[in-house]
Amino acid sequence: MGFSLIIGAFICEFIDSSLGMLYGTILSPVLIIAGFEPLIVVPSILLSQAVGGLIAAVFHHRFKNVSFLPKSDDSKTVYIITILGIIATIISVFVAVNIPKTALKTYIGVLVFCVGVILLSRHKLNFSWRKILIVGIVSSFNKGLSGGGFGPVVTSGQLVSGREGKSSIGVTTLAEVPICITGFLLYLFIKGIPDWHLVVFLSIGAISAAPLGAFVTSKFRSDKNLRIILGSLVIILGIWTLTKTWLL
Repeated sequence: MGFSLIIGAFICEFIDSSLGMLYGTILSPVLIIAGFEPLIVVPSILLSQAVGGLIAAVFHHRFKNVSFLPKSDDSKTVYIITILGIIATIISVFVAVNIPKTALKTYIGVLVFCVGVILLSRHKLNFSWRKILIVGIVSSFNKGLSGGGFGPVVTSGQLVSGREGKSSIGVTTLAEVPICITGFLLYLFIKGIPDWHLVVFLSIGAISAAPLGAFVTSKFRSDKNLRIILGSLVIILGIWTLTKTWLL
């Protein structure tokens, strides 16, 4: 079982660190279906994603996909998205939000689908910090209410807002680190972690895949290819979310 968990985390982190999304989206339901308790799955994913994301961010910077120098635009974008994300995570843990799950999932599915369509249309807006602020607010809203919908919106939203593809992936990877750590610490403080085996196995897999994912990102030749890949992936994710919500 331990080897299977490591391989599963490796695959999901490879996808996440190379494209900026899908670690928790894929891994969480798979682990729950496999029989793990949600209260163990969620904090385990949060901590392993934080560790893997931190390693991936270091290599994204090293491979020059992104620049995390203190005063760079990439770092400023991380600050904006991170601050909003942490606030949303804290609110989601301590405040009971009375929103029907069907309505929430429908909203996220439609939003992600529309962003994917915009990406494939090749329409690109001029960059502005106001647009990045909007991306941060929307993605944090999703993360805070549902625990998902962060990576697809942050990565794709940055692309649509006029930022470069590789930078968008690197920023999303780093921005999720403090957000995931905040969520994990809150779980640890409120519920505790009764079994650390899952955390360890997932972290091993995530750490192993992080450098490889960043390396693959560095090999993308143009934003055109990234927009096609991310746009197609995000549209499929949106359709899958809506299908699960209404038909399954």
